[in-house]
Amino acid sequence: MKVVIIGAGKVGVQLLESLLNERHDVIVIDSSQDVIDKLNDNFDALAIKGNGVSSGLLEKIECGNADLLIAVTDSDEANIVSCITAKKLGTKSVIARVRNPDYVPELGFMRKSLGIDHIINPELATAHEIMRLLLNTHASYAEDFAKGRVRISEIQVNSNSNLIKKQIKDIDLPQSVIITAIARQGDIVIPNGFDYIYPKDTLYVLGERSSVDFFAKGAGAQIVSIKTKNVLIIGGSKTSFYLAKELEQMGVNVKIIEQRLERCRELSENLNNTLVLHGDGTDISLLKTEKVEGMDAFVAVTGFDEENLLVALLAKQLGARKVIAKVSRSSYTSLIETIGIDNTVTPKLITARNILRLVRGGRIISISLLIGGRAEVFEIIPQENTPIVNKPLKEIGIPKGVIIGAIFRHGKIIIPNGESIIKSTDRVIVFTLENHMERVNKLFSAKGGRNVIYEFINSAKNIRNSASR
Repeated sequence: MKVVIIGAGKVGVQLLESLLNERHDVIVIDSSQDVIDKLNDNFDALAIKGNGVSSGLLEKIECGNADLLIAVTDSDEANIVSCITAKKLGTKSVIARVRNPDYVPELGFMRKSLGIDHIINPELATAHEIMRLLLNTHASYAEDFAKGRVRISEIQVNSNSNLIKKQIKDIDLPQSVIITAIARQGDIVIPNGFDYIYPKDTLYVLGERSSVDFFAKGAGAQIVSIKTKNVLIIGGSKTSFYLAKELEQMGVNVKIIEQRLERCRELSENLNNTLVLHGDGTDISLLKTEKVEGMDAFVAVTGFDEENLLVALLAKQLGARKVIAKVSRSSYTSLIETIGIDNTVTPKLITARNILRLVRGGRIISISLLIGGRAEVFEIIPQENTPIVNKPLKEIGIPKGVIIGAIFRHGKIIIPNGESIIKSTDRVIVFTLENHMERVNKLFSAKGGRNVIYEFINSAKNIRNSASR
């Protein structure tokens, strides 16, 4: 597939990495020469300095022959114009990032009248993810697949866990549960029966939902049964606004603490039942005054990762039941595993996940990026005439680092073994390390036919030649 990315910020680079891992032909356009130089030094993609709104530049790179253009610059208006121009030039599909809340009522018009196929709002998507985490009964990360019947859950192993120094083969795992991966000191381990569990490991456990919950509880994972009634949000960002709006609709009592007085006024004018406070959310005395210890949830979504992590830890120590912090840097992943914060959200990963799901097409039902984007779980309906269907899994040659975690068939969950056979009517939940996605593609792609997940159309050499004319 030939893909054009306009804007090489955090989301653009995350998408570039994911698409290159799957051997797509990618062109990146950015207005900064420094950014372009870094991309050319670190990635096997064509990076061009320029304005993605320019029809001349888009024609020069033969954007009309592209399968997809993704516009993720810092300007909503530039993203919209780039997508309109690309569609006029013949690009098959376009995706625009649009962040301004004022444009939310216009999204339907943009899709229908302007021809923009998909519109992504990172702050709104992040708010939705936080809502999902707030409604989750697990204190840590969990996500459901197969109409809620299959769950992958993150279990942080503490020093008192009964799993410590046990080999996986000696753990009393329910039959419908598997340990897909272990995050350990920044590394990812794909375990076998002889691997040991150590303190501060983070286990990623997949299987039938109730069995996963049962195992997680027995392993020491905190299960939260308290209904969310009171939420304190630190930071008055767009994400805070969207989150407060959703919480208001559920009848939740919401407070926002924001340092910028003008932003406090804006939030107060646009939110109906949220109490907006002007102050420093890292001030212990203010948190105590606002009774943080009585909060069902505490959410830190300022523009600074370090501040979010610090204040979330502080809130946890003061007694908040569930704490969630927004973190933009994937490099903090290994730190977050060990410091005791219940959940983190990373907007660039949430945005990339949503875009990848759109790109991969109708047979990809859902996708979740894990461990800072270094692994993913997705649910797919396989095609006929693909290597993965109608033969025992032991004969397929599934590589280490790829796990067929569950099969959903006729309302029942199957945890597969080597004898299991996947059918084209199944829903299959797959765990894979990111650098194995090309091999996963081949398993789910029809021989001699269209690639279900991605379709290779133009070579990088041809792109470079056309761009240099």
